[in-house]
Amino acid sequence: MITLFSHIRQILLAEREPIGVRRNELMKEIHPLTNAWMLIKEDRILDFGKMEDLSNYLNKHSIQPKQEINCTGRLIFPAFADSHTHLVFAATREQEFVDKINGLTYEQIAARGGGILNSAEKLAQSSDEELLESAMHRINEVMKTGTGAIEIKSGYGLSVEGELKMLRVIKQIKEKNILPIKATFLGAHAYPKFYKENHPAYLNLLIRELLPNIAAEKLADYMDVFCEANYFSVQEMELLLEAGAKYGLKPKVHVNQFNSLGAIATAVKHSALSVDHLEIVSSDDIEALKSSNTIATLLPGCSLFINIPFAPARQLIDAGIAVALASDYNPGSCPSGNMQLVVSLACMRMKMLPEEALIASTIHGAAAMEMQDTIGTITPGKKANFIITQPVSSFTYLPYAFGTNHVYSLYISGKKMI
Repeated sequence: MITLFSHIRQILLAEREPIGVRRNELMKEIHPLTNAWMLIKEDRILDFGKMEDLSNYLNKHSIQPKQEINCTGRLIFPAFADSHTHLVFAATREQEFVDKINGLTYEQIAARGGGILNSAEKLAQSSDEELLESAMHRINEVMKTGTGAIEIKSGYGLSVEGELKMLRVIKQIKEKNILPIKATFLGAHAYPKFYKENHPAYLNLLIRELLPNIAAEKLADYMDVFCEANYFSVQEMELLLEAGAKYGLKPKVHVNQFNSLGAIATAVKHSALSVDHLEIVSSDDIEALKSSNTIATLLPGCSLFINIPFAPARQLIDAGIAVALASDYNPGSCPSGNMQLVVSLACMRMKMLPEEALIASTIHGAAAMEMQDTIGTITPGKKANFIITQPVSSFTYLPYAFGTNHVYSLYISGKKMI
């Protein structure tokens, strides 16, 4: 079936030949097409153009759309691609929210048994069915604010049974959704209490017990490590990345959230698809990224929620580094998967231009999940994954009016989801 979307105020990121990952000035080019039409056929984008050319186009190609949707006053642009989430978890952690208000830091909460270990304990007590039900609810929640592709990490299991449980739930989520989903193994999220003083034993468990099982069941696309002081060292990260690579798991790693330890250069050496967080960045980190294809994925929602510095997006972009934006949806440091808020925060607190934030949250998010060939731009032949907004004056209005849900409709593979 062919559907016509007509009288569109603007289509953004409309490209005949997709550019892919952009750097420098290209991160400002969103190719607005004003007073436009777009055709989709089944699950794919068929074509687009100016309204004054529509009749000639339809006659020339002998096309009679089965349905027409009038988009007067509305924008169409690619659905958000959220490339960093911890969306599968057992319970919320609002008590830690109060602890933060009372002055405790993220590290202090973790040191007294909160944080990741708190989530791991609750996950161990939850069934697969409970985890799946709550995660499906969150998937539906983030779709309402425009998310059209998502990455989900494990990392709250911290045991063979717990990590496999999480990854199997993520596999079920994939099977139950037409939403494009990637899975990441993050067993190296924190050291469990039992292994706190015996790092080699836990590393051995991850490498010799978990990785072979994950590979056998095809449960993960990527390998992640939380490389940070009091978590996993650069040397431990490298050991794990090398082990993951033997099973075909590409690196997507947590680095530089609180400290710059040299992890970025090591991740780049191992051809990391993305390095995520980057709230603290050194000149050496920037030099390592400038000469690589690794994407810098920034998570402003986390900075807002736990009151840490925002990543220096302006410095990274001006250095010619490809920047993506993601939500970091998780129960402890960012209990929100709203990518519209992420875009607003990027503009307000990280000095990204609205055009840069749009590219970072769509095509670059897609690239950080290796989906840039199928989603992320409005391009003939790509999946029909896009947002129709409420009537607005321009895209800039969306990050400006940060308290409003601007999504009128969300289409995934040509199917109206919202």
